Amino acid sequence: MTHTDSRETILIADYDFGDVDIERAIVEGAGLRLLAAQCKSEEEVIEAAREAGGILTQYAQVGSRAIAALPRCRVIARYGTGVDIVDVDAATRHGIQVTNAPNDWCAEEVADHAVTLWLAAARKICRYDRATRRGEWHWKTGEPIHRLRGRVLGLLSFGAIARLIAERAQAFGVEVWAYDPFLDQSEIRESGVRPVSFDDLVEGADYVVVQTPLTPQTHHTFDRATLRRMKPNAILVNTARGPIVEDAALAQALTEGWIVGAALDDLEEEPAKQRGWRPVNPLFELPDVIVTPHAAYYSVESVRTVRTIAAEEAVRVLTGQPPRFPVNELPPGAGIGRTRS
Repeated sequence: MTHTDSRETILIADYDFGDVDIERAIVEGAGLRLLAAQCKSEEEVIEAAREAGGILTQYAQVGSRAIAALPRCRVIARYGTGVDIVDVDAATRHGIQVTNAPNDWCAEEVADHAVTLWLAAARKICRYDRATRRGEWHWKTGEPIHRLRGRVLGLLSFGAIARLIAERAQAFGVEVWAYDPFLDQSEIRESGVRPVSFDDLVEGADYVVVQTPLTPQTHHTFDRATLRRMKPNAILVNTARGPIVEDAALAQALTEGWIVGAALDDLEEEPAKQRGWRPVNPLFELPDVIVTPHAAYYSVESVRTVRTIAAEEAVRVLTGQPPRFPVNELPPGAGIGRTRS
């Protein structure tokens, strides 16, 4: 070994947890070395991860360029479930194991947040709050507000989190619909939910909750054409990824009255992935939009869990153990050659 410190290195490409104490205890406890960075571009990942056998990433993009430029890397562990920021195909070709955290690390939190956003938008909570703070004390501030019972809440996807949302929403007396092309309709019906087509969901639901993964196919699902088809009294809730909704189209839809409200846990621009982000998005100027900072997954417990999972997965792979939560399948012996020169 030509390096002063011969321990295998794991790099945290980016994080917003305030510290890396949880990861350090796990990584150093396994006899490995931990480095932490705040990368906002693939170039920065390449520069920071030159010595790394493993990478943990929260928002930082680890695409094909980085993967090809990091011959020592053997594992990329995602803080979270979605792996749209990692080029999984490129990682597989290069013998790199990709891992994530299974949905249940934050499923309860996201379901709670989605229902909270829906209720806050439907009951005009933020509008009332702003009005009372400026001295306006009247129920008319929020009109019109419609009764929830008997209305339709539509779910785009019916995975683990969407099922928890449905369970919560049914208590309010709404009829729950779901569109999920990957599920048998009987599986949806078993939860007391009505399976519908995408067209029926968009055109018939009073409240549409987006809980689908971000893929090239779901990018800008809610563009001008889709938003124009929604009911004029509809509210759009997005607790999935920001780019599933086209922000400029949504701003137009709300300004021109195609729909009445929106509640978003992320924006198309995904501010956490930018350095020096400023709130210039036109959606911030609109009174019937609620925006939270991609916080639906957050609780003290969930963040502790996901940090532990990511660090442990990287350590497992680098110490020759199989990962518990692999995203890609590698042939036997893959990655063995990707070691220190």
